Formats: sequence, structure tokens, C-alpha cells
Amino acid sequence: MSSFNSICKKIHEINPNFEVTEREFAKGQYCIVLNGEDDKWENILKAGQYAVDKKYLGVINDIKLKGFKDEPKLPKVHDDKYDGMTPDVLIIGGGITGCAIAREMAKYNAKTMLVEKGYDVALMTTSRNDGNVHVGIDLHKGTQKHTYLMRGNKYFEQLSKELDFKFERGGHHIYLEENWEKKLVPILELKAKKLGIPGVYYVDRDEMIAKYEPNFPSWAIGAVRMETGGIVSPYKMTIALAENAAENGVEFAFNTAVLGMTVEGDKVTSVKTNRGTIYPKVVINASGTYADIIADMAKDRTFTIHPRKGTDIILDKKCGEYVKTTATKAPFKRYIDEYIFKKKDGSHSKGGGATQTVDGNILIGPDAEEIPEREDFATSRSSLDAVFKKQQHNIEKITYGDIITYFAGCRAATYEEDFVVRKGINTKNIIEAAGIQSPGIGCAPAIAEDVCKWTSEILGLGKNENFNPIRKTYPHLAELPDEERDRLVKENPAYGEIVCRCEQISRGEIEDCLHSALPIFTVDAIKRRCRPGMGRCQGGFCSPLVVKIIAKELGVDECEVRKAGEDSVILYHNTKGGIDND
Repeated sequence: MSSFNSICKKIHEINPNFEVTEREFAKGQYCIVLNGEDDKWENILKAGQYAVDKKYLGVINDIKLKGFKDEPKLPKVHDDKYDGMTPDVLIIGGGITGCAIAREMAKYNAKTMLVEKGYDVALMTTSRNDGNVHVGIDLHKGTQKHTYLMRGNKYFEQLSKELDFKFERGGHHIYLEENWEKKLVPILELKAKKLGIPGVYYVDRDEMIAKYEPNFPSWAIGAVRMETGGIVSPYKMTIALAENAAENGVEFAFNTAVLGMTVEGDKVTSVKTNRGTIYPKVVINASGTYADIIADMAKDRTFTIHPRKGTDIILDKKCGEYVKTTATKAPFKRYIDEYIFKKKDGSHSKGGGATQTVDGNILIGPDAEEIPEREDFATSRSSLDAVFKKQQHNIEKITYGDIITYFAGCRAATYEEDFVVRKGINTKNIIEAAGIQSPGIGCAPAIAEDVCKWTSEILGLGKNENFNPIRKTYPHLAELPDEERDRLVKENPAYGEIVCRCEQISRGEIEDCLHSALPIFTVDAIKRRCRPGMGRCQGGFCSPLVVKIIAKELGVDECEVRKAGEDSVILYHNTKGGIDND
């Protein structure tokens, strides 16, 4: 039976009314296209998974979920601020991939512009994950995930020095519970060797306690240590990339959503946004969970994004001693099923773990839930309970009272479960950086390198001799020795005025953020940059003071300051002084 007939048979077993066709996308290259409708998302998801075949470029799954309409959250502003602009390069999306590309493009002589529909960078998937720079032990050789991670993982020490963001290569650990699991460690070490991953080896219980995890769980007999694992704050790294790009001339356009494109012949000639029509020479698609929609606008779609939601929990800093690195329970049963018996459980999650963040909190999670919505960030008690109970096995001392906040994010998964990083096929002046889910943080620097190299080839660009790789940074007083803090306070008394007690953040640090190369005047933007509101009280004490500082900087009434986007009103009006409170 041919591949196509076999695919049709499996899909029609799900729903005989699903339409399955082959579409020639380029000469001799085909996609599988699915159409129809169903009242169960699981059926639509399964049909897309069954359609995957290496013979084809990808799966275009256009089966509709009955009664469901996924409307993108668009900015309300409509003006002509960017109408008629003619950048050489237009990057769509301000996540870690888009901002890494923006910074890399600044190394070339090109007029580069990045549009982001949100009010800031790093708002979606980038700020809603555990921040791990993965090792890649679960990947398959030959995939883009593996290729880019092996390159990208090595760049982090240099990038963290140039851009002044925290990066800690403390290693990742897989905890072992039973003696039979220890016998499988050589197989894991051999797999690591074949994948090109150095520093994977067994560590017994005594050594784990002495060197790496003083609070090693009572049930664990040892662990597999993977030395190349690391951790960053993903949103702070993205902000650092964006600020350095802005310092080197890249223009950022926020609250700017792409609504459509004009394609003439084999090129995008214009990009319509809510803030005017832009005329770029090259378009780079780094739009996360909307990447397939953007690719479709450019007539270059060979893939489908199906969102996968994960919930994470953040614990109080007082729990920081419980996990010093990143740890997870060995999923050896799953590995045996997948790699020896060739059976898959349908899961595409690493299973979650426990991580000490670069800021000293413990983050646990995520789980994995397949959903139809591209921006569903709601959390549920069932997910929170599942994440907490699973990780309580790894961190025996934690209680629900240690939770200070939690959040959910959506991964931009393709049905092929791999990235789509390539030049345009039918449309010659678009480059795709799509399907970037885990391990996307570790891959971003290497993806940016290739995307910008291809862009320079299309446009014939030379190098920017004036590129400055060093980001202007500002002091974080809580991390400085007393003598240095004293000196800074004497130079600028604002550094001596503490606004956030939990995180020990001063007014001077907040004002530094407002004066940066990429200032964003919202409470949450300041929170992501220097942490007021990240502590135990979650902004209960410091948020009103942050509002005052922003309002003073802008010269506006405090009622005009927003928490995040344009609808996130904090204050409506004064309640004293004779003003009508109706």
C-alpha cells in the first residue's frame, strides 16, 4: 500500500468524512492537506499526527472544530504610524527567536524592523516556560531540534557576558529510584555519545548529596548527571537581546499585528498591519503559535501549529535550598517503550521537573495538554494539583503553602514535532522560523545565525562594522557588595529608596529600566526587567509605588498607567477630592 493510501486509511478510521489530499507545493514536493470538521479536538489532533510521513514536506491540517472560533487577541490601536515604511528586513514576532534574529541582523548593514502584536517582547511562549537550556538527550539525530541545540547550547557563556543576563550551567539530573534503572544508564550514555552530548554519566547518592543536591530525595539511589544543562531567565535574556538590537539600530514596533500580505509572483511585496502598510524586502516569520497563519498569508505554508499548553508553579525563595540544579524523575519506562519496543504513549513532553531559577526561586512543571486555542493561558486546579503532586515526589519538603504564583503557556508544536527553519519555497523573500517549542531557548542563537545568513544572501548584505555586542546595563543593588551599593547610593540617592521590599528593588533601578534602549511603560514590563512584584507578596506593596514612578516619568495621571496591555486598567479615577465617583 502506498504512503498516501495508508495515511487515508488511518485517517478515515477516525472520521470517514475527513478529506485527505496531496497538494504539490513546489516541483515534485507535496504536502498532505486535511479538510472537514469534527466535534472532538482529539480526533482532529490524531488525524494530523497520522498524516505525518517523511515523504511529504508537512501536514496542512485545516479540519475545523465544530462551534469553535479561535480569534487572535489583536491590539485596539489603529493608526498610520508605520504606513509606508520600507525596511530591508521585517521580523514578525518578539519572542526569544525573533529577538535573537533582530540582534543577529544588527551585525549586518540592513534596515531591520521587528513588529510584535503585544505591548512588549517576550509576552507569549518565551515568558511562560521553565527557562532550561536543555541537553537534548531526548532528541533524535538529524532533526532540526537536535542540530540547532548542539550549536546553540555552546553560545550561552559568551552571550551572557556580552548582554549581561544570568546564565548558570549547573547541569541537569535524572533521578533514579530502583536498581534496574541503574542498569540502563550505559544505554543512555551511548545515546548521548551518538548525539554528540558530552558529560553524561552516573553519580551515586553520596556524591549527589556532597556535590550537587544536599536535599537529594530519600528514595533516590543516584542520578544521571548531564553537565551541559543550564538555566536562564527566558524573558530577561530576550529583553537583553532586544535592547542590544535596539542599541544597534533595529526598530521595534509594538501593538502592531500583521493582518495580511500582498504576494506578487514569488515575493511578498507588502505587509498590512493595524498601524499601516509596510513594504519590506525580506520577511522573517518568527510568530510562535501564529506562524502557520503568517506562512499562509505569504503563500508559504507547509505546516500546521497545534498548541500544547503547559502549567508551571513558582515556589517561595525559602525553598531554594531544596533543589540546586534542574532535576526530574527518570522516565525510563517511557524510553524503553519508545526506543526498544517502538511504542509511543502519545506524549511529547519531557515530563516536567524541578528547577532552581537564576533568581533563586524553585519552578516546578510543566505538564502538557493539547488544546485548540493559541493563546489559552488559563490555569486549572487539576493541572496545578497534577504538577505539584508529581514534583512533590522529587522535592519531599514542599507544601502548597510554598506556592507564590503559577502560570500557563502554549508551545508552538507542529505535527512533525520538529522546527520549520528554512528559506521560503514558493515565496522567495520569506524565511520561516516556525514550530519553535522546547528546546527553543537553547536553539535560538543558532537559529538566528542561519536565518540572518540566508537573509544576507538574499539581499547581498555586508557586515556592520559599527556593531557593538555589549549591552548597556544597569546595576542590581541586591546583588552588589555593601561598599559598591554605598557608592552608587551616594552618586544617585534614588538607589537608596527601596520600592520592592521582597526583592530589594530600588527606585533608581526602576528608573534605569524606563531610560533603557527599549523602554516599556507598564507595571508588568518593569516587573520582568528588574523584578518588583516578583516576591512573596506578588506586588501587593510595591505596585502602587511603581505606578507612581511610571506616571511621573511619563508626565501623566496615574490612572493612565497600565498593568500590561491597553485594557489592563489599574486605577479608574480618584476617590477623594470632590470627584464624582459614579
